[in-house]
Amino acid sequence: MEASSPISMQQTPQQDQPEASPKPYRKSFVTSLMEAATLRSPSFREDTYFVSRLKSSEKKALQEFKDKLAAASHGSDSMWGIPLLGGDEKADVILLKFLRARDFRFCDSFHMLEKCLAWRKEFGADEVVEEDLGFKELEGVVAYMHGYDRDGHPVCYNAYGVFRDKDMYERIFGDEEKLKNFLRWRVQVLERGIKLLHFKPGGVNSIIQVTDLKDMPKRELRVASNQILSLFQDNYPEMVARKIFINVPWYFSILYSMFSPFLTQRTKSKFVISKEGNVAETLYKFIRPEDVPVQYGGLSRPSDSQNGPPKPASEFTVKGGEKVNIQIEGIEAGATITWDIVVGGWELEYSAEFVPNAEGSYTIAVEKPRKMAAAEEAVHNSFTSREAGRLVLSVDNTASRRRKVAAYRYVVRKSALV
Repeated sequence: MEASSPISMQQTPQQDQPEASPKPYRKSFVTSLMEAATLRSPSFREDTYFVSRLKSSEKKALQEFKDKLAAASHGSDSMWGIPLLGGDEKADVILLKFLRARDFRFCDSFHMLEKCLAWRKEFGADEVVEEDLGFKELEGVVAYMHGYDRDGHPVCYNAYGVFRDKDMYERIFGDEEKLKNFLRWRVQVLERGIKLLHFKPGGVNSIIQVTDLKDMPKRELRVASNQILSLFQDNYPEMVARKIFINVPWYFSILYSMFSPFLTQRTKSKFVISKEGNVAETLYKFIRPEDVPVQYGGLSRPSDSQNGPPKPASEFTVKGGEKVNIQIEGIEAGATITWDIVVGGWELEYSAEFVPNAEGSYTIAVEKPRKMAAAEEAVHNSFTSREAGRLVLSVDNTASRRRKVAAYRYVVRKSALV
């Protein structure tokens, strides 16, 4: 016998509205750009790095690449602790990244690799991971590794809205030396993410980048943005499996035209564009809710990492004109239930109540109905029952026609008293 779903739904019919005359619709440049980028992204397929699956021309390019490296006395060079001519599959993964970045033109790949090796030596890229660069205030805010996507890729979040504060901007980018130090810190974040990769055929060999464009001071960060993009593309080929832009504002066309010349067509094919208001819906396609930070409509808080791997969440959708009730049954007397729940872009009513099993007992309003603002983070709460019953979490979207993604999870701890 199948267990019944804990989720029940009530559909409230919308009042019929007089049909308005259709207006001619013309897409703006920004809308067209967003749609093009969104449609382009599913066509990208990450390389598996199995040499046996390469075309004969690609296998030939790989061998010629190795021969040229050996002839140029690069046999003892390494990247990320992996000898480039070690003869193992990890080395092949690195070399294939450079070949892929230059469409398997091995001479171009060789020149790119040589420049990268020289840059890593001059920059001290192998040592930067352990350095204290004095950017504690930016950690977990501006650029940080956080969780994994549904395929196991480490996820790096970037958000530059804090630099709208002039004092903060001057403190970080006030002169060329400060900018140089910031770029070093930004490389440090990436290098730490790369340490999480497998460098193995069929394994996880790249990261996901999520860039939040909300409140980003486009003009002020132009120099820094160009340098970061150029530095990463020149020295970290094929290290990003997907680039997700969220909270994309109207001026994205200007921003895009600014950094587009620095990107290859293959890099641009990895883009996913999400306008303001669609953040959770976009991220849930690639990242499970328990791994999405609370500020982006997920359930993950910084303190969660102290408790081991995140508890998996259940996902559901709330249609327009619909009220969803999540009923958590089997709560014993004295037990404590702790739950998290979130709806992407809220703008609906939420409540929680405890319904005792015993006849004649009163329903307890654990959380009274309240309107949740769009930017509110996930609800985290707990309740200890005095008698057996069930918890009902309700989200009421009857006042809206918009479909929304949502997630919840819970844990019940029985009373220690016998």
